[in-house]
Amino acid sequence: MEGLVIKSTGSWYLVLQNDGTKTECKLKGNFRNKGIKTTNPVAVGDKVDFKYLQDKRFGFITKIFDRHNYIIRRATNLSKISHIIAANIDQVLLVVSLAKPRTSTGFIDRFLVTAEAYHIPAIIIFNKLDIYDNKLQFKHDEIISIYEKAGYKCLGVSVFKNYNLEKLRELLKNKINLFAGHSGVGKSALINMLEPGLNLKTKEISKYHEKGRHATTFTEMYQFSFGGFIIDTPGVKEFGLLDFKNIEISERFPEMRKIMMNCRFNNCTHIHEPDCAVLEALKNGEISQSRYNNYLSIFNDEYFDEKEWD
Repeated sequence: MEGLVIKSTGSWYLVLQNDGTKTECKLKGNFRNKGIKTTNPVAVGDKVDFKYLQDKRFGFITKIFDRHNYIIRRATNLSKISHIIAANIDQVLLVVSLAKPRTSTGFIDRFLVTAEAYHIPAIIIFNKLDIYDNKLQFKHDEIISIYEKAGYKCLGVSVFKNYNLEKLRELLKNKINLFAGHSGVGKSALINMLEPGLNLKTKEISKYHEKGRHATTFTEMYQFSFGGFIIDTPGVKEFGLLDFKNIEISERFPEMRKIMMNCRFNNCTHIHEPDCAVLEALKNGEISQSRYNNYLSIFNDEYFDEKEWD
């Protein structure tokens, strides 16, 4: 039987067939030792073959079809090297907030670099516009200007004011979409507004730390009544990059990629070389200082200071 993995708990997988039947499956044991260097050999979005047991209450996954893309991050489990967030997706929507909790541009750029590396279109969704004061509104306009100039689609939304949710539906329609971001930025609340019948769990922000608390425990895919799918993911605190050579990182910044062929040296790092087109564009204000700072942070394999906006 062939199906689509729509939920992963780490040991069990929920597989959706074309006729709408959902079957809980486990992996056959021989998959676990086939040199798979990820914490999860099967990811939500994978297409698989499975066989029923005799009573048809559950099945065993016997084949994982090749993925046309996936998005991945460095695993926290030191025994493995990576964790696949989701596979076979049409676009990723990075949900961010400027406060309660605050998403740093360092986190945003690490995520975007990974999406670029796996050729997945990325959209940045700025949630919680309803809590903006004048200072946050100024910061919002400034950051959106930076990312739109770099070539990214951005959309500001508010669950509580029902603001721009129809525009968001149009972006999601008839696509396999991944929602990602920190805990507490409002991913599950947004999905509930887009598809009220799902009733996904949501949690309040910690008043002491002003940090998000996990509402989503496992990655799961849901179908929209207006067409398409959404993959909801547990919140991510940090986004560790994987298997990037330093010299390749600038290729994952669209605004650098457009002009880097004008550098004098083919192997230019865009840090200290003479006649560097990127450094010239930075000097002229064509590339933002914050994006360049995050480029240096990624190049040097450092996490950017969380106080960067203060």
